[in-house]
Amino acid sequence: MTSEQNNQPISDGTGRLEEKKRAFRFFDNREKYLLFVTTCSEKWAVADRVGKELRHLVPNPPALRVFDAGMGDASVLTLVMREMHCRFPTIPFQVVAKEISLEDVRLSMDKIADRMQEHPATVFVATNLYYSEAPHLRPRNPDKLKDFNWIEVVLKGKTSHDFDEQLKAAQTKLADIWQTRTSPTTGNPLYAKPAVMVIYREDHRFVLDQVIPRPEPKFFEDVEPAYDLVIASQPYRARQPAEFKVDKVLGPLARVLAPNGRMIVIQSTGRDPGMEIVHGLWPDERPFVTPAHLLVNTMKEMLADSAPDLRYEESVGDGSLFRFHLHAMPSELGDNIGTSTLLAAWNAAVYVAQVDDQKLTDAMTRSDYLDITAEVLRRNGGLWFLDEAFVVRRPG
Repeated sequence: MTSEQNNQPISDGTGRLEEKKRAFRFFDNREKYLLFVTTCSEKWAVADRVGKELRHLVPNPPALRVFDAGMGDASVLTLVMREMHCRFPTIPFQVVAKEISLEDVRLSMDKIADRMQEHPATVFVATNLYYSEAPHLRPRNPDKLKDFNWIEVVLKGKTSHDFDEQLKAAQTKLADIWQTRTSPTTGNPLYAKPAVMVIYREDHRFVLDQVIPRPEPKFFEDVEPAYDLVIASQPYRARQPAEFKVDKVLGPLARVLAPNGRMIVIQSTGRDPGMEIVHGLWPDERPFVTPAHLLVNTMKEMLADSAPDLRYEESVGDGSLFRFHLHAMPSELGDNIGTSTLLAAWNAAVYVAQVDDQKLTDAMTRSDYLDITAEVLRRNGGLWFLDEAFVVRRPG
């Protein structure tokens, strides 16, 4: 989940604006995020679902191109890249990943070294640009170009250890470059300086000559982005209306699909025990306002003129649904559930439902939030969540 897509006034459902001090900021809490990703199987489940799209790809020279619309710590992306190597072991890869968080970029670079060693014909690009800019690797506003940072990390050697050492050294450059500023409207983080970081192996520079992006204006004039696969997993705040999600996120991503390209969109449904916990505290909470069919219909309407060739694939029945779960041993789910398990389950439920910090602070002044969590875990034999996916494709 990235943040600049949230940079709009937050509606309270009646058209009035919430107070600025109540601006939604769940994505900034590193502790919630890290606890969630380490105690739940979400990353594995999403990567597995994305991997099912690889068999449909028809890459064309010079590379298989992938765009990740919210890299996070790169757990999903690197798992997908493993399967890409298995299916396309000799094809060059260009992988572009959007991420505004400096800490997530650092965590991601720890995982990239192994990918560069196993699949040496890889160009990996990270950027903090907005959704409308990131696929193009260029700010839209000409005034931003004077602060545009373009970093090239050329890896020497042949082992993952060699690459890891150089990527760690490169991280020292990021502190001054990958900065954020605060939106005066919402308090959400925006990039302070637009940045792109390009990583590739020196011993494959010749082979990758047509794959490595360059900062020169001529490159952007001559090369239109065309991605074979776009990964859009939870790229927006759940409560935002469908029109906003399409205009700011899904529309710009769908337009850069290559012929035979596919974009997979993944989002939470709320039809799971996680929402039972949330409703135990807040019965009227309805965070998931844009089910897949509504988003698809909105995309068809809003993109009819700019991208009339797009096709939309919605699975029939439960074919679009998949689960992920809280890691817990059966022995932890008996009559006396441990506090650590309860806190992990509570955190997962409110993180997925994107409950704002003020509500959480109020709820956690009482003890019933843990009682409600324990009751839901016992009734369901654990905690699981239900996601849905749909695919947008451009025919060849």
